[in-house]
Amino acid sequence: QVLLVESGGGSVQPGGSLRLACAVSGDWGSIDTMSWYRQVPGNGRELVASLTTPGIANYVHFVKGRFTISRESTNGTLYLQMNSLKPDDTGVYYCYALSSGRKVWGQGTLVTVSS
Repeated sequence: QVLLVESGGGSVQPGGSLRLACAVSGDWGSIDTMSWYRQVPGNGRELVASLTTPGIANYVHFVKGRFTISRESTNGTLYLQMNSLKPDDTGVYYCYALSSGRKVWGQGTLVTVSS
């Protein structure tokens, strides 16, 4: 069984940067795909970025060039480097993993971008 725990959220001014981390416990070798989702109040979770096991990264258009998704090869930790943050990037960011066909979610970490 895989468990995910996010960290790294916080408050930052527009133009600033944050690095989110998603620690993986359990059989992280069973994970096929890992992703970051974002949710704002009143809306559902939306995909921000994903990374497949072969290392193929995909980004939603409004974060391309600003966000970078990566994964630590030694322990499976997933990262999201967020640069040039905008107020619209505010939300709860969730880590997601597809592990042996099971969907696994973390508890979320809050990112607030405000002056």
